[in-house]
Amino acid sequence: MTTTPPSPGVEPAYMPARRPLRETPEELRARIPGWGVDLDPADRPSVPRLRFDPDATGAHWDFPARQPEERPRERSIEHAMLTPAFGTAQPLHGLSGAVRRLAYQRFSEGRAAHWLLLMAGDRVDVAESRVTALLRGRPDNLVAETGVRAEVSRHGWSSRVGARRTDVKHQALDPLIVAGPWVLGGAAVFAVVRRIVRARRR
Repeated sequence: MTTTPPSPGVEPAYMPARRPLRETPEELRARIPGWGVDLDPADRPSVPRLRFDPDATGAHWDFPARQPEERPRERSIEHAMLTPAFGTAQPLHGLSGAVRRLAYQRFSEGRAAHWLLLMAGDRVDVAESRVTALLRGRPDNLVAETGVRAEVSRHGWSSRVGARRTDVKHQALDPLIVAGPWVLGGAAVFAVVRRIVRARRR
């Protein structure tokens, strides 16, 4: 089996010997302003953090006091216990909460299923919030939230033509992505209501 030697300037990690630098550190420092500023460990901000010195932290505990868990809190299966402090601002709720709990209980953070379920939970949460807002009598303002009004009042067309914007390529799909779910949802509701009305007439 033949092996291809590495290209000049490339130092593979599996080679035992380090190749000499093309320029000495002094030559590099003279040619490049600021080169090698972190060569001295005393100048590295991360060095004190990497040194194990319990007396330098000022902590007066071996393990910090645990925050009380007033309601069940999800955690990754990689962790044996909850962290001493955790957030409680957005507790899980509804169907989206069930999807997120499943992601934490069944799948490791190294699995794609874990993150896909969390993304699905976010989408379900958006749908739940829209239904809740509708039931409370404060439905989403599609005209204001989708920016349709700004297309007329905020130079929407001139900001795209000749501006060399990178997002122009997918703007043809934006109406489909934004309005598509609403159109499909409206059609589904119309079909259900129509079927109920026909069943009552019969």
